[in-house]
Amino acid sequence: MPAEWERHEATWLGWPSNKTDWPGKFAPIPWVYGEIVRKIAPGEIVRIVADAPSRTQAERVLKRVGADLSHIEFFNFPTNRGWTRDSGPLFVQNSREPREAIIARFRFNAWAKYDDWRKDDLLPERVAKRLGIHLHRARIGDKDFVLEGGSIDVNGRGSLLTTEECLLDPLVQARNPDFGRQAIEQALRDNLGVSNILWLNKGIAGDDTHGHVDDLCRFVNPTTVVLVQESNPHDANYRPLQENRERLQEMRLEDGTKVQTIFLPMPAPLFLDGQRLPASYANFYMANAALLVPTFNDSNDRKALDILSELVTDRPVVGVHAVDLVWGLGTIHCLTQQQPAR
Repeated sequence: MPAEWERHEATWLGWPSNKTDWPGKFAPIPWVYGEIVRKIAPGEIVRIVADAPSRTQAERVLKRVGADLSHIEFFNFPTNRGWTRDSGPLFVQNSREPREAIIARFRFNAWAKYDDWRKDDLLPERVAKRLGIHLHRARIGDKDFVLEGGSIDVNGRGSLLTTEECLLDPLVQARNPDFGRQAIEQALRDNLGVSNILWLNKGIAGDDTHGHVDDLCRFVNPTTVVLVQESNPHDANYRPLQENRERLQEMRLEDGTKVQTIFLPMPAPLFLDGQRLPASYANFYMANAALLVPTFNDSNDRKALDILSELVTDRPVVGVHAVDLVWGLGTIHCLTQQQPAR
């Protein structure tokens, strides 16, 4: 599986249509999507999954915000939700030249939490058929492997980050309840071409996926990760993030070298209707043309953008207002999925 910063042919994104994902606050969401697409389109194709009414709205929004419509393609596939990172096609490449894109067909069951997932689960197959791309059926033991893209992060050299909370909890939102650490590690190696699994413990408060790593810790180059840290010892995130920091200090990459860890601040806690939201600067997306970072009208927004700008120098680092977006319990990385260049 290539790293996210490697060249993309396209970014996949599902246009928002399920208003229950942003109850009482849906109206601004298409405009946030429009801004995301506007920033991605200069560097690659944006492939948008949308039914007919959603496409009409998308075209209107994208035209008004000035997105490059010549770099946008629409696919009329039925979906339940638009969290493409988790339900969309997960692309890998073969090791031969020329490199060929392959879809690793993991199953999706709505984070083992929600009932409406069957349309989303078929998305990888529909994409493979439309594009004529080979589909590899991901297995764990003798069963299909349930895995979301937001639960993993790779450096493109063989190392993969994930959390025990998400992939190993046998009781809460268990994706593959019949399998333990050894089987899951082997399945990750077999289906993603990785060799080195780095296990963090828990994700951040407010995350209804039960521990996705893309709100927590991300590779920014083959040897360096950014890890979110909470400075308030009374905050729910403080202890879990400290434990993950201690784990990273002992971890080694695929070549035996230490993981270089840079710390990202957390924004002040965000709540809506009394619910803690998973606001995190780690939920960024590395498009060809820009690194898109969620921002939250917080004093730490500029600090996070500055840190990432020092680490990622081959593309501009751009903040995208995400206070409305995070009410859906996810932000920019959760919405997008990269298709590597062939």
